Amino acid sequence: MLKRNKIYFVSDLHLGAPDRTSSMVREKHFTRWLDTIKGDARELYLLGDVFDFWFEYREVVPKGYVRLLGKLAELQDSGIAIHYFTGNHDLWQKDYFTTEIGIQIYRNPVRRKLIDWIFFIGHGDGLGPGDHGYKFLKKVFRNPVMQWMFHRLHPNFGIRLADYFSKRSRKKTGHADVIDHGEKEFLTIFCREMLKKEPEIDYFVFGHRHLPKNLELERGKHYINLGDWISNFTYLCVSEEGVELHCYPLPSDPVSTLECPTTDS
Repeated sequence: MLKRNKIYFVSDLHLGAPDRTSSMVREKHFTRWLDTIKGDARELYLLGDVFDFWFEYREVVPKGYVRLLGKLAELQDSGIAIHYFTGNHDLWQKDYFTTEIGIQIYRNPVRRKLIDWIFFIGHGDGLGPGDHGYKFLKKVFRNPVMQWMFHRLHPNFGIRLADYFSKRSRKKTGHADVIDHGEKEFLTIFCREMLKKEPEIDYFVFGHRHLPKNLELERGKHYINLGDWISNFTYLCVSEEGVELHCYPLPSDPVSTLECPTTDS
């Protein structure tokens, strides 16, 4: 029996987009990957945008995703601690995942010691310089009054309306997700500035940008982006052996922008 000594990170599945058929393919593929890690995983970190849209009414949650929810419940029940960081597409998470599955929800980045390293962990949206328009909108969407008003909409209308705007937003900004701006990347800038204030941090781990990368900021200090499960199918594995990005590509499309080994056994 394998020893449960590994910690996994993944983000940006955007389930529900761009349509039910392709989303289902990715959901089934992701649950197959979860099966591959359940024997040696100690913890699983979901760093946001697992869904392209998510909103919880008091008695209603979005339809679908039963394979994923069932698999997460299975892993949590088996003793694997699951941590969910809200992203910009699923920031309206409330307590459903906690009460039904036991998953802890985080709404802001956290510092955490894992194995022998200090990690700074979050989705990555709203950090660093610029993007003032989005930062303002994020405050609006997090406002309890705004959420109360949305609750007043019937779920059939509210979920459909929000899903429409979520897909529209991704269509307008999707091209930006595949462009690496190097040292001008807002998350790279954030990490370098943060490292000056808190030099004890060893790894910054974010999602959001859909760009799998492991950038050494200075000796022994790294910024890691998890990529996505739309085109890259990448994840991070942390163990006593080290911190490494891997990919688990779709069998029909075994190409990733990250050159990494598959781990399917």
